[in-house]
Amino acid sequence: MLSPVIRDVEVTRSARRHTLRQKGHASANETSSSVTPGKGRLSLRSLRQPLTPVTGSAGGLFDFSEIMGTSGRSPRFVQTPGLGGSSSVFNLDENDWTTTLTPQHLGSFCPTDSPSFTEDMTTTTAFILKEDDPGEAASVKLFPEFLMMFLKLSSTSLFDLVDEYENACRNQVTLLKKIVTRATPGQQKFSKTASVLWLLQQEMVTWRLIASLYRDRIQSALGEESMFEVAPPNATEKIIMEKLFQRDSTVRQSQLVVDWLEDIAKDDIGDFAEKIEFYAKSVYWDNTLHTLKQRRMNAFTGFSRPLVSELDPDAPIRQKMPLMDLDREDDNRLLKYLFTLIRAGMTDEAQRLCKRCGQAWRAATLEGWKLYHDPNINGGSELKPVEGNPNRCIWKVCCWRMAEDEQFNRYERAIYAALSGNLKQLLPVCDTWEDAVWSYFRVMVDTLVEQEMWASGASMGELEKLPREYLEANWTFEKVFEELKATDRKRILEENQEHYHVVQRCIILGDIDGLLDEFSEWLARSQSPLPAHLLRFMTHVMLFFQSLGLQSKEDVTIEVLKKYIQLLICENQSSLIAFYVSHLPQDLGIHQYAAFLEAVTELDERKHCLKMAKDAGLNVAAVTKTVVENIRKRDVGTFTHHDLSPSLDSVTTEEDRMKIDVIDWLVFDPTQRAEALKQSNAIMRKFLASKKHEAAKEIFKKIPQDSIAVIYKQWEEQGMDSSLPAEDDNAIREHLCIRAYLDAHESFNEWFKHMNSKPQKPSLPAQAGFKEKVAHEHKEKKYEVDYDIWKGHLDALTAEVKERIYNVLLFIDGGWMVDVREDLEEDDHERSLQMISLRKLCLPTMCFLLHTVLHNTEQYQECLRLADLISSEQHCLYKAFSKEELRKLLCKLRESSLLLLDQDLDPLGYELQS
Repeated sequence: MLSPVIRDVEVTRSARRHTLRQKGHASANETSSSVTPGKGRLSLRSLRQPLTPVTGSAGGLFDFSEIMGTSGRSPRFVQTPGLGGSSSVFNLDENDWTTTLTPQHLGSFCPTDSPSFTEDMTTTTAFILKEDDPGEAASVKLFPEFLMMFLKLSSTSLFDLVDEYENACRNQVTLLKKIVTRATPGQQKFSKTASVLWLLQQEMVTWRLIASLYRDRIQSALGEESMFEVAPPNATEKIIMEKLFQRDSTVRQSQLVVDWLEDIAKDDIGDFAEKIEFYAKSVYWDNTLHTLKQRRMNAFTGFSRPLVSELDPDAPIRQKMPLMDLDREDDNRLLKYLFTLIRAGMTDEAQRLCKRCGQAWRAATLEGWKLYHDPNINGGSELKPVEGNPNRCIWKVCCWRMAEDEQFNRYERAIYAALSGNLKQLLPVCDTWEDAVWSYFRVMVDTLVEQEMWASGASMGELEKLPREYLEANWTFEKVFEELKATDRKRILEENQEHYHVVQRCIILGDIDGLLDEFSEWLARSQSPLPAHLLRFMTHVMLFFQSLGLQSKEDVTIEVLKKYIQLLICENQSSLIAFYVSHLPQDLGIHQYAAFLEAVTELDERKHCLKMAKDAGLNVAAVTKTVVENIRKRDVGTFTHHDLSPSLDSVTTEEDRMKIDVIDWLVFDPTQRAEALKQSNAIMRKFLASKKHEAAKEIFKKIPQDSIAVIYKQWEEQGMDSSLPAEDDNAIREHLCIRAYLDAHESFNEWFKHMNSKPQKPSLPAQAGFKEKVAHEHKEKKYEVDYDIWKGHLDALTAEVKERIYNVLLFIDGGWMVDVREDLEEDDHERSLQMISLRKLCLPTMCFLLHTVLHNTEQYQECLRLADLISSEQHCLYKAFSKEELRKLLCKLRESSLLLLDQDLDPLGYELQS
């Protein structure tokens, strides 16, 4: 934009790109330095010097020497570039000039004949076009890209990071434009791509705005020494303006907003001005001129119609007579294009277009805004050229009056309204949010400039002819957006509520708390999920403010991060999740990451996720413990007394399978072996209570066999002379108790299976012949051999099962499932109750199984000794029996005693005394 404010020739990189298209052989630096004051923006050399902050002025701020970027010069007036898109672009179609561009219309301002759009589609792009949602498929790489850029923050500046964010969005926008331009009109999936394209364009320009404003705000905080600089009494308009820009952050940042909005429009319209064709070429109103000549020569034979009789620029207004239709059409089109160029800050292009169309006088009217400066006012040995317009005040009053005159074309009035700061006449042609904001901020800058000139005495007299409300207006950022909110333009009101426009408004206002409140409201009221890329932007913009030390409202930050983490989980971006979780409070982060890991089942992926957690600084041990506990505690069932059938196991369900597999989280790291024992014990207690012995065995196999030795070794390596912590010691003992029980149960099952596979004795049929008797004798011999083998194996299995059951019943140091150490740091009441319940559930079962083994192997006397074992106060096994179980046990002992009596022994199995 070329407003009445003097600005640097290097305000935007997009301006340099345009100049480079004109002079392809010149470098970017040569281009920026080659612009002359007469044809470009005046240089503020003094403002470009790095400001040296007052010592200690930074207060509690960060090391801004790194934050401000790698450039050695002040970034205050440097705008970040882009190829951005915005709804503020004017569609220059004659029928609907103000319609917002659709993807199908992109060719108007983004020529498809350029190399970037005519190159062959790459294999990757062709593959993307086959996706159901090409836009999402092509843009998904932004998620890891943004994280990688943020992780490089330690080696770069914070504003370099923001520039990288913008560049990443720009590259994606370029790709999506290629996809959209190759789309088949009407396909639904490409309409989604266009939606993603719009979102990324808005994000791109928002990052540009953030970099521009916060560079200035941070440097303002460091440059307090310039606050009270004022212009000398004999200063020219340019010097006054330089001092104003140095001193007043409001006018400076207002201009940055104007530059930002003009950059967006400039990138969108491209070099369309070079391709405009008019009926008139080097002579303006050529058709009218030709008609008037024909009339003067009396050679005109057509229908006579009223026309102007003179062709000076003011003739149509002064005579109130029309031009020829083609000339009037040319004029209307030209004025539309001129306003579009001025809206994009391309006044130089507008002047060139006027000259090309034979209206050099109009180009001259666009020149008068330049501030006057005579470098010779203080003398000097060398005479230097004078800059600017010494009659700028008169020119401005004329522009104001032209903008007010309803006889002029509405776009012509808008052009001069923009140059003179006449907001009332500028707003009618602004149909979008960006256009309206541009109008307000441009007028704000213009007003602040004139107020400074008035206060300094540099411009008196003619300016008094301007309305008093203009000269005395008290503009603020807040007032601008209040005015926008009160507009009666429906489209602007709707766009004012769009997500990115809300963000841009808060960024301009510097209202970070308000921005976070908006984020919170979006998350709370959203009926459908927020767009993925919007969530990504919200997350990273909060991290940016957090890095600057500007953020508050931790609760909103947490909610946004949680939403983004959920999105990454849904998008299967497992490598990214740990980093964002690390920015949550520690306890919440542990639970969030654990919740994510619950759904990770592949072994390699589990290892990868734990590595990511470690790299992100998460407490991996706490995370894995939480994962196991979350899945372990899903079963809300209680310990129930199961039946006493000896060999039937409950079926292992899918939920049980999850509990079995979750133990893998704790065996990756050897330092977590103690925790692995504790958690596996807890799961196996539930399984044993439910008679899921096979499931318990599978968990037991998950624990490495050297775990107990590893636990002791790690304790010794810590240089501890004392015994293990009570929790670890008890966990090891419980682990051994469960192993003893599972071994006993497995032995019984083998014994039971073998017991019921006894060889069948062959029988001889009645009236058998000789052949049958011979065959029977062979069968009997084979039976005797098989029986001896079976009996020998049975005896071995019987001895083994007896030993293992006795290992359970007579477990050392207090009994099975009884803790020896009681010096616990924290008592686990639930575990204690479960262990007591398991004794009551499992010990009677072991006794009944042992009786079954002894009774079926005719060891009746040993059956009766069970009564002594159970009633012994040393082991207190009787306390684990219910009355019903004791009654049942006594019945079984009675059966064994009766069989002893049948063998002529006394009821206890001793020989009878005669």
